[in-house]
Amino acid sequence: MNSWTKYITCILLAALLISCNDEDGLDVLDIEIPSGFALSAGTSTNFMTSSLAYDKDASWVSGTMKTRFNRGDALYDDVRTSNNGRNGGLGPVYAGYSCGSCHRNAGRTQPALWSSEGSGNYGFSSMLIYITRKNGAFFQKYGRVLHDQAILGVRPEGKVKIDKIYQTFSFPDGENYELCYPVYTITDWYADSIRPEDLFCTVRIPLRHVGMGQMMAIDRNEIEKLAQKSNYPEWGISGRCNYINERGKLQLGLSGNKAQHADLTVELGFSSDLGATNSRYPEEICEGQAQMEEGSMMGLSYDQLDVTTEEMENVDLYMHAISVPARRNINDPQVKLGEQMFYKAGCHLCHVTTLHTQPRGAVLLNGTELPWLGNQTIHPYSDYLLHDMGSEIMGVGLNDNYVSGLARGNEWRTTPLWGIGLQQIVNGHTYFLHDGRARNFVEAIMWHGGEGEASKNIFKNMTKEQRNALVAFLWSL
Repeated sequence: MNSWTKYITCILLAALLISCNDEDGLDVLDIEIPSGFALSAGTSTNFMTSSLAYDKDASWVSGTMKTRFNRGDALYDDVRTSNNGRNGGLGPVYAGYSCGSCHRNAGRTQPALWSSEGSGNYGFSSMLIYITRKNGAFFQKYGRVLHDQAILGVRPEGKVKIDKIYQTFSFPDGENYELCYPVYTITDWYADSIRPEDLFCTVRIPLRHVGMGQMMAIDRNEIEKLAQKSNYPEWGISGRCNYINERGKLQLGLSGNKAQHADLTVELGFSSDLGATNSRYPEEICEGQAQMEEGSMMGLSYDQLDVTTEEMENVDLYMHAISVPARRNINDPQVKLGEQMFYKAGCHLCHVTTLHTQPRGAVLLNGTELPWLGNQTIHPYSDYLLHDMGSEIMGVGLNDNYVSGLARGNEWRTTPLWGIGLQQIVNGHTYFLHDGRARNFVEAIMWHGGEGEASKNIFKNMTKEQRNALVAFLWSL
């Protein structure tokens, strides 16, 4: 049975096993699990193995929710322009021309680190460039993000050139592996040139938008309890929560590379990434800069908001309602061995296999409730906590010197691993970590330092067969 036939069969099975008492499908029955698969996200699990595996609505999406989901999906993917009509509002400066330009198929577009070695001139660069002074303060004429793209006739804030340094290492059994360290240089500053010695620059590539709804529905008490008991001195592990002030109150951070947000940042994405104003961020991201006048000369109007709250909530719904790919090949002997190695290396202490969602589910940015996400057992392979990832390799490691809420430069939120084994099929590449420096799973593991050092060393000292098995397990997620 080929993958397409298998997908159609699974959809038919799901259709037979799902009943709805009203148009929005409040009563959802359990989904039968095909042989070789395992549920990842309860009733929000799909059984796709194609390039659309990250971009399929959950089984509970129907009726008016389906209509809104489709509208959100379209807004997520539609290319925005610099005019003032539908899909207008791009710029004057920006990072990408649509959500989908950086999150292809709701995943991760290939990083500029490997596709263009810099900002390029494609209308997007598939990365966010964060800049600060060495003391952590922002630059007045730039803000926290350097926008390296601009509409026609307007100057970008700057461009990034990426160089790479390589270093070769060896496992004890003699097999070599290589790590790449990116070096970022900013050129073509639109205003004051900032000396490299006065600057911290860190680059982030897009996160996969897998399991966003489940993440927002997670039982916060469970995460906080994990922080209280995730102290494993024998492993050097001690995870902690990030708390941030958002929407006028102190909240537990869950989303983002450093758990620096308490929501899915839809409004921030439209504003900072696309340059599209909205009710939460009504000012242009280059307010007070020369690009405002340049944009006016190019016909850009600033007298109305570019995106409505209803449109933003539809995108928020889309991201909440995307289903999560099921685990695959769970009965394969190599995958089973790899799972044992995953636990032997202590990977599960941070990449926690099982969590639960709160009874109420999740609430969208404008108050729409999603009870279908509630009371679910999920398997994200993350504790959503901050961990020190070290600074040892080549003297720099994964410390990017960028503070986000309570997160220090060397601290990162544990990356959820669900769906990660399909990234190559969905996005055509296997680049991992915050800036895509790891070209495969082995390199991603070997970049672990700090609280990940003990697990990395166990993996390092495994036999080649055991290392390959652990990688096969990751491909199954």
